[in-house]
Amino acid sequence: MSKTPLVSIVMGSDSDLSVMEPAADILQQFNIPVELTIVSAHRTPHRLIDFATTAQARGIKVIIAGAGGAAHLPGMIASITTLPVIGVPIKSSNSIDGWDSVLSILQMPNGVPVATVALNAARNAGILAAQIIGTYSKETNAAIHVYKTLLKEDVIEKVETLKTKFPNGYDKR
Repeated sequence: MSKTPLVSIVMGSDSDLSVMEPAADILQQFNIPVELTIVSAHRTPHRLIDFATTAQARGIKVIIAGAGGAAHLPGMIASITTLPVIGVPIKSSNSIDGWDSVLSILQMPNGVPVATVALNAARNAGILAAQIIGTYSKETNAAIHVYKTLLKEDVIEKVETLKTKFPNGYDKR
């Protein structure tokens, strides 16, 4: 039997899946159950309202919403639910280098906040969602700590590799 999803990952189109999948991957790495679905703010507005109004009752704690172009999906969801919403701007085929998506998600009016990650950075959205869940889940918090420790160790390993290649380099420690 699968666990109830804690994070909902939603996108406006299946063409966004390759960008949004890393959010699901990292959340699964942290053993956080997720659901993944498609909701178009413009083509399925009633589905959007149903999704946003029922998310909390379904056990969802955080919503990650990816959108390209006008990128209304994250803000519309945030206008309906009290759950934290993390927006992932997506560089799409109808996008202006992705900046239209970034600004659409970033420039929300007061009272309707959407946390916004970098263009196509769904993995960071997944990490942020895990950190939110980690505020009340000791297991998730511990998993994030391990993950960040591994990131640090990876950088230190690369520093050591550079020291062997460039012994007169900048880092003298």
